[in-house]
Amino acid sequence: MSESKLDLKKRRIREFFSTFKSKHKDKDISEIQKEVLQQGMIYTQVRLPVEKITKDFEDSLKEKIEQGIFRANIRVASKSDLNSIMELYNKAWLTANTPFRPIEIDSLKTIFNDPDTIFLIAKVYGRDSGFVILDFEGENKEFAIIAALGVIPRFQRKGLGTVLGMAAWNYIKENHLNVKEIRAEVYKDNFSSSNFIKWIGFEEFGKKLYRKEDFLIEEDIE
Repeated sequence: MSESKLDLKKRRIREFFSTFKSKHKDKDISEIQKEVLQQGMIYTQVRLPVEKITKDFEDSLKEKIEQGIFRANIRVASKSDLNSIMELYNKAWLTANTPFRPIEIDSLKTIFNDPDTIFLIAKVYGRDSGFVILDFEGENKEFAIIAALGVIPRFQRKGLGTVLGMAAWNYIKENHLNVKEIRAEVYKDNFSSSNFIKWIGFEEFGKKLYRKEDFLIEEDIE
């Protein structure tokens, strides 16, 4: 039986975090990847109810952004931006304590073409430097999922992640009034991302284990 559109979309988005390729041999992958192949990947699930995003909450984030050392221009990505997003993703995740597999353009195209998914890009000093991917799920699109958020190493821990988080919220407010909750998943050992997202105000509500069979590998789509 073929996958539903929703299942396929979720698997494609999870490919952002996937390290699995059947042609890999142990000598070709890192210790963390070996662990993932054997035990799976544990993600912490976090959420932020929209009702908790008060004006004071927004103002505190805006104040932190205004105190930053740079200004970022945010835009909704078009299909012509996919190569830039692929480059941003691959650079951002090289420094993250998360199992890494380079994203490929075909995977990005599939995610981009889904009508319930949006890409935002941050440009700093005239250069694309970060991105966020939002996915809207639920019967009434009441859940906004931060499927991925990445910043190139040069601007990591300098406030650009907060800028992207605020941009994501602004997009949700302006375009998806039915959203009741923002959700995300963070790999268990990605401490910098976990600390950042909790600092923004997200709260943990569970953990989820993904095993190899939960991911779409290249051989499944040929």
